[in-house]
Amino acid sequence: MAKRANRTAARRRTPAPRLATVRSLVRHAQGRFAKARLAYGQGAHSPLEEAIFLVYQALGLPVHRVEPFLAKTVTAARRDRVLALIERRVAEKIPAAYLLKRAWLQDLSFYVDERVIVPRSYLGELLYGELFRGDRPLIDPAKVARVLDLCTGSGCLAVLACQVFPNARVDAVDLSKDALEVAAINVAAHGLADRIALHRGDLFAPLGGAVYDVIVSNPPYVDAEAMARLPKEYAREPAMALSGGRDGLAIVRRILRDAAVHLSPQGGLLCEVGRGRAGLERDYPRTPFLWLDTAESEGEVFWITAAGLRR
Repeated sequence: MAKRANRTAARRRTPAPRLATVRSLVRHAQGRFAKARLAYGQGAHSPLEEAIFLVYQALGLPVHRVEPFLAKTVTAARRDRVLALIERRVAEKIPAAYLLKRAWLQDLSFYVDERVIVPRSYLGELLYGELFRGDRPLIDPAKVARVLDLCTGSGCLAVLACQVFPNARVDAVDLSKDALEVAAINVAAHGLADRIALHRGDLFAPLGGAVYDVIVSNPPYVDAEAMARLPKEYAREPAMALSGGRDGLAIVRRILRDAAVHLSPQGGLLCEVGRGRAGLERDYPRTPFLWLDTAESEGEVFWITAAGLRR
């Protein structure tokens, strides 16, 4: 009787033979994720997107070229590793990026772990869009000599800034020593140690009187109410990288207060604020914010010129 029970349990633990291709693993992961009602938004926005990312990244396949690899056969050992990751994602609510120590932003790959939030800023799309590459850019990217990335976290925006502003040197600041260790990994991985300088400190404090043509920032902007009800996946991220105080705007206000003295006359500030637009427009009625939309957001990022800040 005991032997029969053991054989039954073993069969339950053994992956079904049909899970032998990339397609079948993706479908299996999608079904498990959908049933588990996971939280998304940390690089993926649906069970299918999450499944593709986890399976392809775990197998070392290009996450942005899905179709050519769906019929690829997977060895038993690699299949078992993927299945184990799927179950950890479901049971422990660990973001897939943390499980795989990898995230993507604008088709660039970054190392991540629990010391930083998972990269997902709308600023990446805006930096790579028409704002700086169109016929009438907000500022000529070729003439940008210095860029500041405030609250750099994993360093992903500093790396993207080097791609968008080819002649610029970038300063990247964060209060967290742990986050800067992760940023250093990414700066080195992208071969940008000669262009990106990492600074530890509170916003502008470690920069002295340095002046920049562009300041980009994805600061903490989650309000107290939202912090209190974060999904488990988001609660695994560093709270100091998320919490923006009672209304989410405490750090944004400090940036607005001090940014003008660190901007060149023709420079500007690009800042993500989440749902803070109404609060900022109420508190700064004369400030000429230019609110920007992305494919997934409306009015969650603003651009403001140095002249507008000084006003």
